[in-house]
Amino acid sequence: MIRRDDEEGSILLLTIGYALLALVLVFVTVDATSLYLAQKRTQATADAAALAGADGFTLDVVDGEPRAELTDGGVREQAQAIVAAETDASILSAASPDGVSARVVVSSVWHPPISTLFVPEGVTLQATATSRSALE
Repeated sequence: MIRRDDEEGSILLLTIGYALLALVLVFVTVDATSLYLAQKRTQATADAAALAGADGFTLDVVDGEPRAELTDGGVREQAQAIVAAETDASILSAASPDGVSARVVVSSVWHPPISTLFVPEGVTLQATATSRSALE
């Protein structure tokens, strides 16, 4: 039986290489999942802030008909109360473009739970939400 000594140990190197590749894939997957969840949290905060902003209306009577009128200050005040509960989010803009809608833009910064060479250190996330106020 002939034995070749130059092949000994090559499987160990392949196994270590595949194990490192698998670890990198797991780390990147964890970071991608964390980024996705952070974006969903930012969007939920923007949705809640826009919904609260739509409640910041003033009631006016025009030609005998009641009308709910939104102002930029009222939208911002209501949205700020919601975003203040979220520690890592901030309001970029909160306004009423047409007097019946509240549009809020919220920003937050995501940091990866596992830092690797393939994932950036921090990413700024933004979410925009619009909510309409209706008086019936």
